[in-house]
Amino acid sequence: MEGKIIVITSGKGGVGKTTATAALGAAIALEGKRVAVVDMDIGLRNLDVVMGLENRIVFNVVDLAKGRCKVRQAAIKDRRIENLFLIPASQSDNKTALSTDDMIRLCKKLRQEFDVVLIDCPAGIEQGFENSVIGADEAVVVCTPEVSAVRDADRIIGLLYARSITPKLIVNRIVPRLVASGDMLSHKDVVDVLSIELIGLVCMDDFVITSTNTGTPVVLDRDSRAGQAFRRIAARLLGNTEIPIVDPLEDLKGFWNRISSKMGLRKT
Repeated sequence: MEGKIIVITSGKGGVGKTTATAALGAAIALEGKRVAVVDMDIGLRNLDVVMGLENRIVFNVVDLAKGRCKVRQAAIKDRRIENLFLIPASQSDNKTALSTDDMIRLCKKLRQEFDVVLIDCPAGIEQGFENSVIGADEAVVVCTPEVSAVRDADRIIGLLYARSITPKLIVNRIVPRLVASGDMLSHKDVVDVLSIELIGLVCMDDFVITSTNTGTPVVLDRDSRAGQAFRRIAARLLGNTEIPIVDPLEDLKGFWNRISSKMGLRKT
């Protein structure tokens, strides 16, 4: 049985898409699937640093797509998580180094080697986007609760539908305190505007910064709320749709209610 290819995209840069790709790849591999995460941000690669694999790169996605190496040569195996592999971007090429025909052939190869392939799509809607989505079966759109991010995500969603790909939504970097005070869009506001299926909510979490700087998958930290959220999202991507989506705002209320109950105070 061939593997499936999921593109992780956003439109706007800086919304946590690469971190989400690394976290979801690690979480799916922890579920026992053989996973490749592919960095398509050619010329500006970052996924290798986020995964702590930057010192082991020999070949890259351009080499693989052009037939200059085999999959086993380009795919870097993670030493902490069984079945997790990275195919890094090239730093010496630009986004026009590959064509959509190159990517279709590459995706065909990867389907035969892995159960799940996650493609980290670069920001924007130019050639890098076209190459990232051409072979995808599914798409996940990462969006933060910001007006500019929502507008760009809406544009990307339209382009995905035009290619007959039905996207799912992650609302990332939610700050419950700001949502509660009305200073940040709620995830319901974002879903109302984008009108696509919600697959997960991820709150702002300092553990993510530590994880990114140390190259350690955030899903390995059991104390990280973001890590827990990504593990739930990964399970849903694998078909476990009965796992509930945890609202960070309700989670915060629950925390304060537990504290208030212990102190004999009125619940929120």
